[in-house]
Amino acid sequence: MRHWLLKSEPDAFSWRQQVAHGVEPWTGVRNHAAKRNLMEMRRGDRALFYHSNLGKEIVGIVEVVREAYPDPTAEAGGWVAVDVRTIGALPKPVPLSAIKADPAFADFALVRQSRLSVMPVSLSHWRKLLAMGGFRA
Repeated sequence: MRHWLLKSEPDAFSWRQQVAHGVEPWTGVRNHAAKRNLMEMRRGDRALFYHSNLGKEIVGIVEVVREAYPDPTAEAGGWVAVDVRTIGALPKPVPLSAIKADPAFADFALVRQSRLSVMPVSLSHWRKLLAMGGFRA
């Protein structure tokens, strides 16, 4: 299993909406590096759900339930989506400020490539972020 971080602007699609839908297609990615990351996702992979712009915090966990397929929201071909299922909310959100303040995250993609909307998360970072959020696996 690999681990990821998916960013969403909460005024466009929020964690609350993800929870209400249960399973949701992750559409609208229009960055080639993020597209490659979507294409690498496999069923059973887990991802952190991050509110960007408003909040700037990790709020929940989702699981990939359908691997990359053509994005139905793309006018031009070549873009992909995956479907994700809600796993659960973090007991306490993990703010970007706390991540940036921790030297262990100096090489974390969220800190280094803040505009990338889909990024891999190392196992060590995954475990530390879950602990920071009070999530017991």
